[in-house]
Amino acid sequence: MKASLRTARLELTEPLRISRSTMAARDAVWLTIEHEGSYGHGEAVTSLYYGLDTATLQRHFNDMELSRFAAPEDALETLREGQGGQRGPGGSVGRRGGAVGLRGRSANGDSMPAAVVAAVEAALLDLVGKRAGVPVHRLLGAPAAPVADTARTIGITSPGHAADEARRLAASGFRIVKVKAGTPDPEDDVERVRVIRDAAPGVRLLLDPNGAWNIAQARELLPRFAELGVEAVEQPVVPGDPESFAALAERSPLPLIADEDAVDLEDARRLAGRVHGINVKLAKCGGVHAALRIAGLIEGSGTELMLGCLTASTLGIAPAVHLADHARWTDLDGHLLLARDPWSGIGGADGVVRASDRPGLGVQEHGVDESGAGGNGGNGGNGGDGGDVGIEGIACDEVDAGGEYEDVA
Repeated sequence: MKASLRTARLELTEPLRISRSTMAARDAVWLTIEHEGSYGHGEAVTSLYYGLDTATLQRHFNDMELSRFAAPEDALETLREGQGGQRGPGGSVGRRGGAVGLRGRSANGDSMPAAVVAAVEAALLDLVGKRAGVPVHRLLGAPAAPVADTARTIGITSPGHAADEARRLAASGFRIVKVKAGTPDPEDDVERVRVIRDAAPGVRLLLDPNGAWNIAQARELLPRFAELGVEAVEQPVVPGDPESFAALAERSPLPLIADEDAVDLEDARRLAGRVHGINVKLAKCGGVHAALRIAGLIEGSGTELMLGCLTASTLGIAPAVHLADHARWTDLDGHLLLARDPWSGIGGADGVVRASDRPGLGVQEHGVDESGAGGNGGNGGNGGDGGDVGIEGIACDEVDAGGEYEDVA
C-alpha cells in the first residue's frame, strides 16, 4: 500500500463563536491510501483544543505503519482489534501492545491522536468498501443506508442575526437547531434562544454552552431553558468533574448530554446510566469502531447516543453518517458551515444527512474524475506520488498557519 497527504484550508461561511473561542477557518489534512489501483480517503482537521496543528497531524500520519500489511483488509482488522485501548493526553489513543502506529503509538512512543486513528480507519474503510463493491454501512452490518435529521448550529451572535438564521434554516427544511451559549451574561443566551424559538417555532432546539457554566449557574438556568422548549443541553458545566455532572443530570429538568467529559470508552463507562446522553465524535474517540463500542456499552443503560463532529469537509463527516442509525441525536453539520466544501456525497443542505449506497464512504472530491481508477475512486492526481507508509513523499498544498482551530460544531 502507498499513501499521500494533502493539506487544504477550510474557510467558514461566517465566523462561528462559541463560549471559548471564535473560528473562521481551519486546516484539513487528507490521507489517500492506494492499493492495486483503488483509493481510500480520510480526513483529520486541526484542533486548538486537542493541540493538533497541521505539522503535528502530518508527523503522526508519517508514523502509521501500513506498508507491513499485504492488503488494506488486514490493516483494517488490526486497527479494529486495537481499538480497545485507553486515552493518552490531548485526546490521543494509547494502546497496550500491538503494532506501532496502527495500535495507537508512534515510533517515539507518543500516543497517537484519536483524530489521526479515525482518519486512517476512514481511509481504510473507504478502500476496503470500494474493493468489495459495498458501502461502509454494509461493512458495519447495516442493511440500509442511514438517513437522519441533522442539527444545524447557530453560534453566539446578535438576536436579530440568530432569528434570521433560524427562519432561513427552517425554510430550508431543518427540523433541529443547536444554539451555542455561554456568554458572560447568561441573559444574552436566554434572549437568543427566545428569539430563535419565536422565529422558528416548529424546530427542535438543542443548547450547547461548551462547558461555560458552573454548577450553580446550571441549576439556575436549566429550568429557564426548559420553559423555552429546549430539548436537551450539551456539556453545560466545566469539564473535569464527571461526578458533579452526573449529580446535576440526576436532578435536571432537561436531558444533559456529556461531550467534553466523554472522550473515550472509559469515560462512557463512567457516565453510562448517569447522564442522559453522550456526544460521540469520531475524531475524539478514535473512529467508527470505537464509536460502535461506546454505542454498545451505553445501550439499555438509559444513556443515549448523540453523533457529533468537528467543523470539517464532507470527507471528514461521512464516516459518522454511516453510523447515524445508532443515534438519538445527530449533529453532523460541520460541512454545512463551510464557504466551500471540497467534497460531496452526504447531503445535509435540506436538514437531512444521507449515507451513500456507493462503494466505500460514497464521497466524491469536486473536480476529480474517479473513472481513471476503475470506478473505485481515484485521488484525482492531486497529491503527488505517495510513498510506502509510514508516509514518504508527502505532497501538501501550502496554507496559512494562522487562525483559530477550535472544535466548533
